Amino acid sequence: MAEHPHAALVRKGYEAFQRGDMDTLRSLMTGDCTHHVPGSHPLSGDYKGIEAVLGDYYGRLAVETGGSFRVELLHVFVDGRGHAMTVHRFTADRGDRHIDENGGIVFRIVGDKISDLDECVEDMARADAFWS
Repeated sequence: MAEHPHAALVRKGYEAFQRGDMDTLRSLMTGDCTHHVPGSHPLSGDYKGIEAVLGDYYGRLAVETGGSFRVELLHVFVDGRGHAMTVHRFTADRGDRHIDENGGIVFRIVGDKISDLDECVEDMARADAFWS
């Protein structure tokens, strides 16, 4: 049975993120997409617009971790109505700190593009401590 198009879209996005392929990510997202980052640390907040998502957030993830930020997609769930939800594991090093944590993202998909990403983490206090 073929994978649902929304699951395939999200999987392609994760693969592009892992490669640092911002051109592919740009092609998968709407120009006005928003990525919501939980917590109360310097990277948390709402990144509105594709340039803010790709540059201000994803770019900063790479800079803050010296390129060590990695994410492994574990599961993708879809509802067939424009939503996809993932479960992933992410790791990174930042100075003398290391994080190895579960998380996920709830995606909203309009047409064939990602329009909104709501990020979730398993342990918000741990994530806040790592990024602060």
